[in-house]
Amino acid sequence: AGAAPPLLGWAAVTGEVHPYALLLFLIIFVWTPPHFWALAIFRVEDYSRAQVPMLPVTHGVTYTRWHVLAYTILLVIVTVLPWLTGMSGVFYLGGALALGAGFLYYAVRLLNPPDELFAMKVFNYSIIYLMALFAFLLIDHYLMPQAMQPAPALIFKPDV
Repeated sequence: AGAAPPLLGWAAVTGEVHPYALLLFLIIFVWTPPHFWALAIFRVEDYSRAQVPMLPVTHGVTYTRWHVLAYTILLVIVTVLPWLTGMSGVFYLGGALALGAGFLYYAVRLLNPPDELFAMKVFNYSIIYLMALFAFLLIDHYLMPQAMQPAPALIFKPDV
């Protein structure tokens, strides 16, 4: 449900479900698990006492940490798709890669965290990450000079 707003908003404004809207949906869809699992690791005891079957409760914290890393790797790959498809330019690509490197740092560090609060730091970074990623997308689209727009569509070239 959390990934649906960009898709619904795009359809409401344009009257169609465009492949670019699906990319926005996909980014949020893949971002959601590491975001929530980091919080679930931090609150694992609360979820366990309340008998809420979150991943760290059902499969353990170590298993969850590895899955945070796996989904973060997938997220970094998915966030390159707007550039590969010609939806965005190199400004977005640079921002996405820098933010992705930061998220990967946190996900790898979560495997052997320095303290019990580190999962919350990962959760907090994930919020900043998504906001900044979409800010890069907007800036790239509306404010960057045409010289930086767009990269050649390497995957598909929709009629926009």
